[in-house]
Amino acid sequence: MKNSLIDAGPIIALFDNTDQHHEKVLSFLKEYHGRLTTTWPVLTEACYMLDFNRNTQLDFIDWIIAGGLDVYNLQHWQIGAVRDWFVKYSDLPADLADCTLLEAAESQNIDSIITLDQDFSVYKLNNGKYLNNLIQ
Repeated sequence: MKNSLIDAGPIIALFDNTDQHHEKVLSFLKEYHGRLTTTWPVLTEACYMLDFNRNTQLDFIDWIIAGGLDVYNLQHWQIGAVRDWFVKYSDLPADLADCTLLEAAESQNIDSIITLDQDFSVYKLNNGKYLNNLIQ
């Protein structure tokens, strides 16, 4: 089964039916057959952006509990690698969520992502390859 990373943007769009990308993400995920993996900073960002409605936040959390996605837990020893991603992409708006996704891709050998963020077309993994954005 395919395993892909998912960024905060598509998660927010999925749970916010007023988001301009809601239908696109909903349609994509209905057809996607695989596991979704993300990191705690992505979940934090998504939940924060869904703070316009407590029930929407709870629906999001219930989706996670029901197995909607897997949460990759970075270990303490990986924080240095996350810092390295920050340094490498300091000329871009690389944030903690982005850098943890890059580290998760490296450590879990994941080569695809679901993101609305164009920065992932610039971020290169250590093998010189880009993550394949499945939703473009």
